[in-house]
Amino acid sequence: MRILVVEDEPILRRQLREAGEAAGYAVDECDNGRDAYFLGDTEPYDAVVLDLGLPILDGLSVLRRWREAGRSVPVLILTARDNWTEKVAGIDAGADDYMTKPFHMEELLARLRALIRRSAGLADSVLRHGELSLDTRSGKVTHAGATVALTSHEYRVLEYLMHRCGDVVSRAELIEHVYAQDFDRDSNTVEVFVGRLRKKISSDLIETVRGLGYRITRS
Repeated sequence: MRILVVEDEPILRRQLREAGEAAGYAVDECDNGRDAYFLGDTEPYDAVVLDLGLPILDGLSVLRRWREAGRSVPVLILTARDNWTEKVAGIDAGADDYMTKPFHMEELLARLRALIRRSAGLADSVLRHGELSLDTRSGKVTHAGATVALTSHEYRVLEYLMHRCGDVVSRAELIEHVYAQDFDRDSNTVEVFVGRLRKKISSDLIETVRGLGYRITRS
């Protein structure tokens, strides 16, 4: 899963990026509202952490423009403005959740997981398919009771396909959601990751739909 962190304070932005990457996300970042609007308007993020007090263009304006353009990405507002009127304005502008600084990183990550889960129509933080389970809180994957060791990119491919269980996901879509923007993207590596997942878990776990992409069939 791929997220965008929009925060103008360098240390906090770095902490958010590192925490997101440690939680298994591909993370893009920017420090102003103009770049945030452009990225959110052109890239397919699974969630956004958006500060309100941004230079060039404030966070509420960015959010309103996204929503007016039909961008439905889940947005978690993160701000130092601890004022109920600001919260109301954020929610009315289209925010899905709201946190004030200072905050606990674990709570922020939990809220992000919930936003991504709800946007996929899922209720449980543990994704299941037959004997396979993926715990989005811990990043632990098990099959038939045994732990499956995955690389970060293998995990992202599996997590995204499980969030979209039953849907055909194109290779291009997978690339967009498992790599950060500045990563050297190679479409052939997706095939490699899928092949590894089949070897590590089950040969019939991921179906190749010729000419279209990949699918985990609903169990």
